[in-house]
Amino acid sequence: MTSAALQSAIDQFGDPHGYLAVASIGIPPLVAVEALTADLANWARGDRDPQGYDAGIERTRQSFASLVGMPVDRVAQGSQTSVLTSLVAAAVPAGAEVLCADGDFASIIFPFLQRSGIRVRTVALDALAESITDDTWLVVFSRVQSANGILADVPAILEAARLHDSFTFCDTTQAAGVLPVDASLFDVTVCHTYKWLCSPRGVAFLTVSERFDPLLTPLQAGWYAGEDVWKSTYGPAMHLASTARRFDVSPAWQAWIGAEQSIGLFAGLDINEIWNLTAGLGDALCDALGIPQQHQAIVSWPDATGHDLATLIGEGIRVSGRAGRLRASFHLWNNETDVESVVRALRP
Repeated sequence: MTSAALQSAIDQFGDPHGYLAVASIGIPPLVAVEALTADLANWARGDRDPQGYDAGIERTRQSFASLVGMPVDRVAQGSQTSVLTSLVAAAVPAGAEVLCADGDFASIIFPFLQRSGIRVRTVALDALAESITDDTWLVVFSRVQSANGILADVPAILEAARLHDSFTFCDTTQAAGVLPVDASLFDVTVCHTYKWLCSPRGVAFLTVSERFDPLLTPLQAGWYAGEDVWKSTYGPAMHLASTARRFDVSPAWQAWIGAEQSIGLFAGLDINEIWNLTAGLGDALCDALGIPQQHQAIVSWPDATGHDLATLIGEGIRVSGRAGRLRASFHLWNNETDVESVVRALRP
């Protein structure tokens, strides 16, 4: 049975029947739309100033910290995962090995490939833990794979990393908001919130452990990374924040208006309940299509020609295609009627 809190959240999304593409882009709750609309109206009237956004940004940071189980002073904010990942890539010592998963999302691999003087090795996701060696300085992977929704074996990866004294870097973009996330398990995490956290694009977070923090250099430091933001707008004197805020990137203000509402909404929910709902719908779709259950919120199957993708789009069902596979992703607004609609379209 759906809890009252989850039902209230579901009601915030109206009736987006047939929307199974949250793995590509989430949709905003009504409270976010209302807040954004009001802010745009205020801006148009000239009734806005930059300082007025700060409190909302800090409330959003607090909500995200609560959602992923991190102290707020261990959380930095930015705009995209690749921007935040580049800070981690810059910290890798010369000659060190970075171990990544084959086919993982480009934004957490390309910044390392751009580094000269380090070694980047990729292996299959299910071989990641066993491939960690004493030479592995950093293990990089997504909690949930973007292309197919597969979950990484976090306990195995963490145990192997501990045995070999390797650092861990986890992208939670396809997890936070649908799958419980404990960022404190990892040395570094990154998350863009425009997917399962249903925020405007341009709001991302980095979490950093106490042991990894000293290794990072705030290469992108600007005025918003200052200890006192509004006393940090001019150089050359520089007094960066003593917390992870020194890695902050100056915010895209309007995006944070929507993000405050969306992330605050999810921070007040039992994410296990959302996962049970969405993974259950995923398994129901697998059963109806006659394919093995995947136990995931993202269900995918081979669709090299794009036939199934075109069929579903033609029927008004929003899905996506990645890496030669069709990708149907369920979130809290979906129900059994969405499963039935897909089956009717593909198995008339």
